[in-house]
Amino acid sequence: MPHRMPQQPAMTHVDQEGRVRMVDVSEKSNSVRTAVAVGRVDVGADAAKLIAENSIQKGDVLTLAQVAGILGAKQTSRLIPLCHDVALKGVDVELVLDQESGAVNIRAYAKSVGPTGVEMEALTAVSVAALTVYDMCKSVSKDIEIHGIHLIAKTGGQSGDYLRREESSEASASARP
Repeated sequence: MPHRMPQQPAMTHVDQEGRVRMVDVSEKSNSVRTAVAVGRVDVGADAAKLIAENSIQKGDVLTLAQVAGILGAKQTSRLIPLCHDVALKGVDVELVLDQESGAVNIRAYAKSVGPTGVEMEALTAVSVAALTVYDMCKSVSKDIEIHGIHLIAKTGGQSGDYLRREESSEASASARP
C-alpha cells in the first residue's frame, strides 16, 4: 500500500487562484477577546543604570516605550497586511526595569469585543515598545538585544482560551482584567 501524504489544511488567506486575500469575518459572532504577550530587551548594565536614573538623553524610556506600545497596538492592521482592523476596548503595556540583569521586561494586554482576536495587537504592542527602548538607548550601547516576544495567553473566539504551558498561573490571571 503506498504511503499517503496527509492533506494540507486549506490556506485561509489565499484564494483558489493563489492570490492573497483578507479573510471575511463578517459571519463570525462577536465575543470578548483578550491577549497577553511578553518580551525582553537586554540593554546592558550602563543603559539600565541610566534608565533607572531617568538619565537617557532622549527622555523617560519606560514611559515613552509604554505610550509607543499602546500606539503600536492601535496601528496593528496598518502594519501587518492581512490583519483586520480591531476596535480595541483596552490596551495596557507594562515595562519593568530589571537593573540587576540589565534588561527591560515588557508585558502587553489587549482586549476587544468582535469577530477576530487581539493576539497581533498584544504582540505588536510588545514589539513597538521593545523597539522604542532600543531606539532610546542605542546611543549608550550597540549591543542591545530584543528577545522572546511571544503570546502567553488569549481568551475568546472559536479556538477557545490558550495559556502557554511554561508560563505560571500568574500569567493566566493576567489574561483577564
